[in-house]
Amino acid sequence: MRQQTIKKDIRCFGIGLHGGERVCLHLRPAAEDTGLVFVHRGTDGSRRFNLSPHKVISTDLATTIGNSEASISTVEHLLAAVSGLGIDNLYIEVHGDELPIMDGSAATFVFLLRSVGFRRQRLPRRILSFNRPLVYRSGERWIKVKPYNGLKINYTIDFAHPMVGRQSYCFEHDPQQFVKSLAKARTFGFLQDVEKLQSMGLALGGSLNNAVVLDEYGVINPDGLRFNDELVRHKILDFMGDMALMGTPVWGAFDVHCSGHAFNNSFLRFLDKNKDDYLSRVEFDKQGHMFNVPVPERLPQPEPVPAC
Repeated sequence: MRQQTIKKDIRCFGIGLHGGERVCLHLRPAAEDTGLVFVHRGTDGSRRFNLSPHKVISTDLATTIGNSEASISTVEHLLAAVSGLGIDNLYIEVHGDELPIMDGSAATFVFLLRSVGFRRQRLPRRILSFNRPLVYRSGERWIKVKPYNGLKINYTIDFAHPMVGRQSYCFEHDPQQFVKSLAKARTFGFLQDVEKLQSMGLALGGSLNNAVVLDEYGVINPDGLRFNDELVRHKILDFMGDMALMGTPVWGAFDVHCSGHAFNNSFLRFLDKNKDDYLSRVEFDKQGHMFNVPVPERLPQPEPVPAC
């Protein structure tokens, strides 16, 4: 298994979910061992963010990365698409403070990435794999994981709503299965919460075109749901996007119960702090055979971001 990037640049425009403003997203190929790198392009210059759980500065309504000088919000859907398709190296340039929400799922990002195609690179993929079980729990929320040669996510949600209730879905990662089963699952919210947020000047770009909205009786979107269990599928999508913030793909069999962006990030920070206790690095030889190597204190540093 070798690393891969996209074959050529691609741009798109859209509306940010929270600010309601038009933003531009520019995706560019990156060299081996670059990883996924966000670049914030603003009027006062460019700022680069390599992925790390500690770069997350907010989990209110979405996952936001950045620092005191600049931030990029709603990164999880694009990261889920990139992770789901198995892309290792990519520059993600954002002209604005958040990614476009598109239709509230990862489907548009998947379409864009697949439309330019993927380029296989020389070096083998780098993967972190659990070597012992871990249970991370807080009250009725938990993330349990066991060693597994691949990525499997069994996710459960439980909402006190007649159209939702308790839903579970099990996903085993494969790029084609990701496209078929998860990519189209949209973000969701409850009407009373959406109205409250918009009255506070938040979620200004939200609409029935980019979210599933439920009132006290059911789904108010005219076209209904894309899957009967679309909501729990979207939660797996969010989980994959949040897990990508580890900076390196992580293998394991996950059992996730009622988590969210904040709990996902709390789990990743714990895992990053204790990676020597739970993780091994998996690499592949030229014949595709796996072997484990110690997790380094610092992973290889990517090259500087080239100019536009």
